[in-house]
Amino acid sequence: MDLLLSARRVGLDGHAIGVNMTNKMVDRARKSAETVGLRQVEIRQGDATALPVADASIDIMSSNGVLNLVQEKERGFAEIVRVLRPGGQLHLADIALDVELSEDERRNIDLWTG
Repeated sequence: MDLLLSARRVGLDGHAIGVNMTNKMVDRARKSAETVGLRQVEIRQGDATALPVADASIDIMSSNGVLNLVQEKERGFAEIVRVLRPGGQLHLADIALDVELSEDERRNIDLWTG
């Protein structure tokens, strides 16, 4: 959804790139973009620690709930720095904790989505 909203924001002359980890996610994102007629969208397969994007090629990077899932957080942030153009922006929404959760808390989906 974030990619589709971004694609509308950049307009027909802009370009919005989405990165998803699995073929199923890539296919679903492509179908969603096609359904709403967004031709300025490109979906690539990859992950946050090895983005399939050229160095210094992105004006705005949006990450919504991705980095909390990345084991190698420093590598994920390094990738963001690598792909952002000088003066580029990071729009980040995520979950941050300063205490360790119990196993029961980690398995309680309501805590993650509520």
